[in-house]
Amino acid sequence: MITNMNDSYKELLVKKERGIQGTVMRIVCVVPTVLLALLTLSGNLIVFIAVVALGVFDYFVFQWTDVEFEYLYLDKEITVDKVMAKTRRKRAAVLDVNKIEMMAPHNSGQLAYYKNRQVKTTDLSAGQDLPDQKLYMVYYEGNQCFLLNLDDDFAKTVKAVAPRKVYME
Repeated sequence: MITNMNDSYKELLVKKERGIQGTVMRIVCVVPTVLLALLTLSGNLIVFIAVVALGVFDYFVFQWTDVEFEYLYLDKEITVDKVMAKTRRKRAAVLDVNKIEMMAPHNSGQLAYYKNRQVKTTDLSAGQDLPDQKLYMVYYEGNQCFLLNLDDDFAKTVKAVAPRKVYME
């Protein structure tokens, strides 16, 4: 952590769990491609074109099922980038810490008041607690909720800026 007067810098990389659905999707895509590739040995041009098309489709499926999130905290702002297959990066969210209503672990009693709210929830997490990271719910600007996996160090950095909004229990 680099600390200047009011500036802090922290980054964290979180690998999204592929889960059963992602694994099944990969298998369902690869098996027909391999079987058709074996049929190309017969020299059929249409089958070869189908194999190439399925190969391109498989490439995109592998991109969509290999996702990481990179959290970056800098100067009262949390930036979340979605990294697909370690090759493509897309900005997923930018959170101004001053606009956060509450940030707490998903199983915290502090969230009881917020649980019954109708909010749009955006999952930018691994989907569960990890050995060194907790799943946090971030209620933002009254109508949004973000799920993030944060380690204690990252959460403490945000808590230092907004101590009444961040709970780490």
